[in-house]
Amino acid sequence: MKKFLPLISILLIAAFALAACQPAAAPTTAPEAPAEPVAEPVEVTFWHAYGTGSAEEVALTKLLEAAVVDLPNIKVNVLQVPFNDIYNKYRTDVAAGAGPDMFVAPNDSLGDDARAELVADITDLLAGKLEGVNQLGIDGMTVEGKIYGVPESMKAVAFWYNTELLPTPPATTDELLALMEGGTPISLSYGCYHDFGFFGAFGGKIFDENWKVVADQGTGVVDALNYLKSLYEISKTNGWPKNDSDGLAPFSEGKMAAITNGNWAMGDYKNALGDKLAVTALPAGPVGPATPFLGVDGFYLNPNSQVKEAAIEVALYLTNAKSQLVMMNEAGHVPVRTDVEITDPLIQGLVDAFNAGAYIRPQVPQLGLYWSNFCNDADVFEGKTPAEEWVATGTANANK
Repeated sequence: MKKFLPLISILLIAAFALAACQPAAAPTTAPEAPAEPVAEPVEVTFWHAYGTGSAEEVALTKLLEAAVVDLPNIKVNVLQVPFNDIYNKYRTDVAAGAGPDMFVAPNDSLGDDARAELVADITDLLAGKLEGVNQLGIDGMTVEGKIYGVPESMKAVAFWYNTELLPTPPATTDELLALMEGGTPISLSYGCYHDFGFFGAFGGKIFDENWKVVADQGTGVVDALNYLKSLYEISKTNGWPKNDSDGLAPFSEGKMAAITNGNWAMGDYKNALGDKLAVTALPAGPVGPATPFLGVDGFYLNPNSQVKEAAIEVALYLTNAKSQLVMMNEAGHVPVRTDVEITDPLIQGLVDAFNAGAYIRPQVPQLGLYWSNFCNDADVFEGKTPAEEWVATGTANANK
């Protein structure tokens, strides 16, 4: 046996050497791939005109703070612009090739802005994305069959009252006159926007079905103006506020029994008066219900924007059911969505008031004939011009 030992040893040594030369076994897990770089959020510039510290601004700020978490791919840069300036500033900037990516505002001049191509046609961008929005909201953002805004809320002038000072609101114009003649302090807003609802109550029309100005046909517009003039004289004699801005503080402080204003002021009224606040339609007249303008607020896109898809995402977020619930409960906005449950009697009161006879704000160019010819009504109220003459002159100028 001894003569075979060297051979066995040689074979074993060779086997060990061969094994040592084999490649190492592959690792059981692959090395981690380098992390993908985090994309910078898309920046969207957004303008609004909600007053500083108002219920609307507070509620909007709350939503924008939530959007930081819910829309991490987008950074919203917000600028507040006074309401009296926002339209002119926006139009001037857009015409110069600049301006924000989006802004929110009433559809006061949507038709004119759409025809001037100052707001973007977003019909295709919204395809299939407005489920849950009522038709009124969509119609309010539509001009000549194209959608130019993401609808957010509805608004119109209504009659707000303090139930502690006025348990039962006036249902008719006669009842309103009697209350004011009897010394009940009521803050009415006089002006062409607020006046409009009373024209219908007295059977007056500004336009016919073809949008021709017909304010001088019949006596409805004249009758309404003479009625409003009698109320104006009572307000002036008693030193009561004659516009919604001047009436805010005294109504909120319980010095005025009622005020006419739109539901954009509901948050402030509610914070001040709590359960004493109630709302109803403007008083009906001898011919029919009051017909205040019914407008729709919405989010509009700048045709110059390079981030329209991101802006649409922000607008849809700020108008989803959860966001509209916040704006309804905290800022008094009447939602345009059908999937928002209304539990506040004030909101329900507004819905009922709107259904009573509100006039959907038309987006036709002829609407400008009303603003340019029937907004100097102070001449009537201050006794400078008889109502008949004033209406005849306005109608003639509008139809030149």
